Amino acid sequence: MRIRIVDAFTDRPFAGNPAGVLLLDAFPEDDWLQNVALEVNHAETAFAHRLPESAEADWALRWFTPATEVAMCGHATLATAHVLHTTGTHTGPVRFATRSGVLIATPADDGSITLDFPTAPLTAVEVPDGVAEALGAEPLTAFDTGPSVGDLVVELADEKTVRGLTPDHKALAAYSTRGLIATARAEDPALGYDFVSRCFFPNVGIDEDPVTGSAHTALAPYWSERLGRPDLTGLQASPRSGLVRTGLRGERTLLTGRAVTVIDGELHA
Repeated sequence: MRIRIVDAFTDRPFAGNPAGVLLLDAFPEDDWLQNVALEVNHAETAFAHRLPESAEADWALRWFTPATEVAMCGHATLATAHVLHTTGTHTGPVRFATRSGVLIATPADDGSITLDFPTAPLTAVEVPDGVAEALGAEPLTAFDTGPSVGDLVVELADEKTVRGLTPDHKALAAYSTRGLIATARAEDPALGYDFVSRCFFPNVGIDEDPVTGSAHTALAPYWSERLGRPDLTGLQASPRSGLVRTGLRGERTLLTGRAVTVIDGELHA
């Protein structure tokens, strides 16, 4: 069967966040899906199959890290929509049936794709003891993102601090279901982004995720409130880096980005 590696939230190869994408006739056993994701060994591998016309969505979609299945993944959804549209398998908006409900991906004439995701509910919490030591920086604030995202968001003093983090990944695993999102206001918005972030997810086998769509469903409401604008651009300042345009629409958050197919091959297993 065909397997593709797609770099998401970027317009050039070898940047953004790579995801495996497999279009199937149906979902095989979970063990097979997990083994393929482990073999691909990227942050996520997406598996999708077409649904009947009577269904509430067009395609069923699941996401696996090398270690486990996850409830939500933005970059692998973007990668899957990119494959469907660039191969002519689907035209126009595509509805995905997922563990997080029906998610819609809409292509634009400029080649970008906009994802419609649920906005993460943010709950202010005390900065847990030990987070500063594990992260290597003192958080200003901390927020829980709810069960769907499963992260702790912490704001740090400035962009330079976020970029310079060298956390203890094993120690970070104690503070949330998935991991920790570190963020700060952009030092110079004239560079084309409003805030920066880095995402560390040791509990799902990912020390640092290159670009995380689901994290921006929490970052969008966080920074929109502080900056007073519903439409923003976030830079995930991982070594690969990538841009996510966010649009806060109440209980929904729009995530817009581009994607590039870098590998198109055959899976023989």
